Parts: sequence; C-alpha cells; structure tokens
Amino acid sequence: MKLKKGDTVEVITGKDKGKQGEIAFVFPKSNKIIVHGVNTASKHQKARRANEAGGIIEKDLPFDVSNVMLVHKGKKVRVGYQIKDDGTKVRVARPSGEVIG
Repeated sequence: MKLKKGDTVEVITGKDKGKQGEIAFVFPKSNKIIVHGVNTASKHQKARRANEAGGIIEKDLPFDVSNVMLVHKGKKVRVGYQIKDDGTKVRVARPSGEVIG
C-alpha cells in the first residue's frame, strides 16, 4: 500500500468526492483506510456509565484506498517508488519525480 497514516488525501469518487482529509488508520490486508471527516455515519450510542453521555455520534467508516489520491504540494498525484543510490526505498510523486515526505 502506497499511502501511510498522516498523509493528506482527496476523495476522487463517491458521495464525498472532492473532500480532503488526513489518514487516521490504514488497514493493508483489506486495502482500506479511515480519513478524518470523510465517509461519516451517525450512530446511536447508549450511555455505558453513569458519567458518560449517550446520544447520536458521528463515526468515520473505512473505505477503499482506490477512491483517494495523495495530495502533494496542493495537487493530486499518483505515487511511485524509487530506490536511491544508498539502497533506501522512497516514495515519489509520479509526474514530477519529487520525493514525498
């Protein structure tokens, strides 16, 4: 998976198309991610303890990583890999070849 926790991404398809957010969780085995403020659902939650409030909460749900693109310097870019001379593998923005992160 070419995206990591903390990356800024933009949704390119679906009900939240055009929204940007930061990746909160990554699930590589299922190829899914959770982005802050994107793909939210309302959940009715009961109070578990006396001092805890119940009510309707907003919850971010996971969605497929193919529905987003990485935002690098304000532009949506594809992500590739490049191996440096010292043997380290780095992520690069495909059109420009700039190192990401």
